[in-house]
Amino acid sequence: MSRKFTPKQIEKYKRQKYIAAIEKCTKNLFRLFRDKNSTFKDYQKKFTLIKKDLDKFNDIKLNSEYLQKTKEYIEELYFKTIMNKNFSEDDYNQIKNKQLSNLNRLQKIKNRTKYSKEKYKNNFFK
Repeated sequence: MSRKFTPKQIEKYKRQKYIAAIEKCTKNLFRLFRDKNSTFKDYQKKFTLIKKDLDKFNDIKLNSEYLQKTKEYIEELYFKTIMNKNFSEDDYNQIKNKQLSNLNRLQKIKNRTKYSKEKYKNNFFK
């Protein structure tokens, strides 16, 4: 007995997979930038693999501000570092801290939309 999925269900499934891939990418980038022993070669290898996974989902529309900004950040970082042939190990070591703070800013956007005081305020003041 095979089950037929509606186009809406398929789209929702693809969007969830895309969101999971974006989250995986940011977590791996954060780990790479935080690690003192990570090299540009490690970064290049890992980021290229993750970016290939993300490119599978390019046709999916993202509604969330956090997801849109994260996608833009990943694209920009990829072109600045991986696609730039002049980017070196020294450049990589110089941008690590800056990119960590950029990832933290993106996480703050996510957390801001995740928790709303107004939602819980009503429970305490009834």
